[in-house]
Amino acid sequence: MKKAMKKRKALSSVQIVLLGFLGLVLLGSFLLSLPISSANGMSVPYIDALFTATTSVCVTGLVTVPTAFTWSVFGQVVILLLIQIGGLGVVTVMAAFMIGLKKKMGIDDRILISDSFNLSSMDKIVSFVKKVLALTFTIEGIGALLYMTVFLPEFGLVGIWYGIFHSVSAFCNAGIDFIGTQSLCPYVLNPVINFTTIFLIISGGLGFVVWFDIFENIRHKNRRGIRFLTLHTKIVLWMTAVLVIGGGVIYFLLERNNPLTIGAYTFWEKVMASLFQSVTTRTAGFATVPQENLTDASAFFSILLMFIGGSPAGTAGGVKTVTVFVLLVTALAVIRSKRTVDVFQRQIVMEFTKKALAVFLFSFLVVLASTFLLLVVQGGNLTDVLFETVSATATVGLTRNLTGSLNVFGKSILILTMYLGRVGPISLAFAFSTNKCRENLVVNPTEDIIVG
Repeated sequence: MKKAMKKRKALSSVQIVLLGFLGLVLLGSFLLSLPISSANGMSVPYIDALFTATTSVCVTGLVTVPTAFTWSVFGQVVILLLIQIGGLGVVTVMAAFMIGLKKKMGIDDRILISDSFNLSSMDKIVSFVKKVLALTFTIEGIGALLYMTVFLPEFGLVGIWYGIFHSVSAFCNAGIDFIGTQSLCPYVLNPVINFTTIFLIISGGLGFVVWFDIFENIRHKNRRGIRFLTLHTKIVLWMTAVLVIGGGVIYFLLERNNPLTIGAYTFWEKVMASLFQSVTTRTAGFATVPQENLTDASAFFSILLMFIGGSPAGTAGGVKTVTVFVLLVTALAVIRSKRTVDVFQRQIVMEFTKKALAVFLFSFLVVLASTFLLLVVQGGNLTDVLFETVSATATVGLTRNLTGSLNVFGKSILILTMYLGRVGPISLAFAFSTNKCRENLVVNPTEDIIVG
């Protein structure tokens, strides 16, 4: 017993996250493969159960079988729990159980939680986890009530379950629904569904650290405003505003005359649909317009937004807004021959640039590899395949009607892609956090090379 405990403690943060997500996927796939999880009482093929468990835990949203017609209530509950745990993160849920059982956290547990949220201090870890849970359930509760105003009149009492499920799915940026086979397309002109979903997606995608920083400034009633927000919060808010508003404008311009998407709508309906598309492409996965009907320019732009994703320490996927921001400002500093990278009157140290580059390159290589392999085993249009693999890597869940037609090999590739897309960037973040205090004992001589 003692040896097992020592072995568990010997696991690194990276290993705990990798094994935690893997174990949850395998448990979920087992439960979903049981006859009780199926709507017709017959076991779903294991590859589809595994795919559904992976897309739920990795909060992706790609599905090989229709969620609305395939799963029983039990299966839907399993999917909901997998989404909630996957969105919050295995480490957060583990900590929540320890708090619930009133089990004292050791230094290893505190380090793990601190690493998972990239916190600079281990002080008030228990309080932080409690605030994460409180914020999550509060926002999800608000979203569920707003959804119910539409779903209750339409579906009766089952609308309560619809409201809860879709609120959790939206906040966790999962994008899984059981409205039908067209995602939220039937509600493209419904303002309540559109803006509730937008609110939930952005809330989950901002990151818990950003929310708490905003609340802290409000609580102290700081009259000097945004100046006292942390640099991280400023970057996240700035990037989110640019991507959401700028993305909405670009979609509006590209799709306004497309009769297959928003061309037939009024001006304000086009604005709403464009804004929704801008938000959902950043890891949410819900769709109010058929993605296969987008113009080629819009599809390419969607790929870019999906790859960027949401912000760190939240429920979103992608390489993250802060990663892209750091790489962009670093490139500009190099072009301008500046010795330091300065933004908002603060300097970004090289450690974070290295981390951003590692996360970006890892995700990019996963996209390249999965796209190539999927083209080999599945074939198909390059735009559709690239759209699919970026969606899987960035844990988005949007598709141009390719997921349902995948063969066993294609499904297997996307399962691995979703898993790597979810745990890869987190693992890299852990690796940098746990190694940041290590110093090189041997320094090699420098030598010039030619770049560019």
